This record gives sequence, structure tokens and C-alpha cells, in this order.
Amino acid sequence: MQTLTTPKQWIVVLLLAAAMLATRFHHFGSVATLPDASLAVFFLAGFYLRPLFFPPFFIAEAGLIDYATISGGVRDWCVSPAYVFLIPAYASLWLAGRWYAQRYTTAWRTVIPLTAALCVGTSAAFLISNSSFYLFSGYFSMMTPIQYAGKVAHYYPPYVVMTVFYVALAAGVHLLTAVAKNGVGSRPERE
Repeated sequence: MQTLTTPKQWIVVLLLAAAMLATRFHHFGSVATLPDASLAVFFLAGFYLRPLFFPPFFIAEAGLIDYATISGGVRDWCVSPAYVFLIPAYASLWLAGRWYAQRYTTAWRTVIPLTAALCVGTSAAFLISNSSFYLFSGYFSMMTPIQYAGKVAHYYPPYVVMTVFYVALAAGVHLLTAVAKNGVGSRPERE
């Protein structure tokens, strides 16, 4: 299992909090903004951070960023009774990160459980957030579940791709740090 010293955990917390703060304003990004890294933040928090108070910390950060964004004039269409279901959606990614942390090694074979954890966690988050939005937002009373699924299905690929992108970026930094710490050609130690 990946375990970091307390000072290193706080560095990870600051980096993840900064990533969420810098990207949460737009889900898929634009020419001027980065895509939302929140899903990857929860996965990486599950992987790196042991204390159980970190998921509520990141949930609170997400809520505060959303509040500030809406207060700044961004449309609040996504904030509905379904908003509370972001908690289990994010928890699915955090749990996927925890699951993967138990299987992590510095070998190439770790790519298979990483891919499985990312796919399952991100898919669960997508299903939870979109199903709850359909059921509890109050916007879709005239639409069948099949029609709704057809309307949101095109959001799934970027949802997964952006999460994988940010986690792959973090994995690259993780590996570079391990190589720098242990030297080129040597096997990285466990933290």
C-alpha cells in the first residue's frame, strides 16, 4: 500500500486542492480553461491520503468553489436536490483510489488494476451523478430514462478521458519522483 509521511501527505493535499481550485470552474474546459480535475482529485486522494477526513475536506472545497462560481454569476442549473449525490459519486472515486493503493507496485503489471480502478470508479461516478440528476433535479419529467441516457451518453467519453489524463499526469510525476529519489535504473522504493 502507498503510504506517505505526514509532511508529504500535506504536500499532496495542497497540490490536489490547488488542482481542483484551478480547474473546477468548467467541466470539459475550453480554449482558456483546463477541464475539471475534481474526479481525479478524489481518486488520487484515495490513493495517497490515509486519514478519513480528507474526502470531506475535498467535498467541502468543491462545494465552496461551486458556491463562489454561482455567486460570481455562473448559471446554477446543475444545483438541484441531486447536488447532494455528488458525495457518493466522488466517494466512488475515492474508494477506487483506496482499492488501487492496496494493489500498487512499481511494476508494469500495476497498469491493469489502475485501469480497472479508474474505469469502475469513474463509471460509477458518472452513473450516480447523472442518474440522480435525472431523478431529482426536476428538469426531466417529460423525458424517459432511455431518452435521458441518450442525451447524456456523449458526456461519458470526456468524463473518463479527463480523469484518466489527470491521473496519468500524476502517475508520471510519481514515477519521475521515484526515479529521481532512487536513481535511474534502480527499482523505486515504497514510500
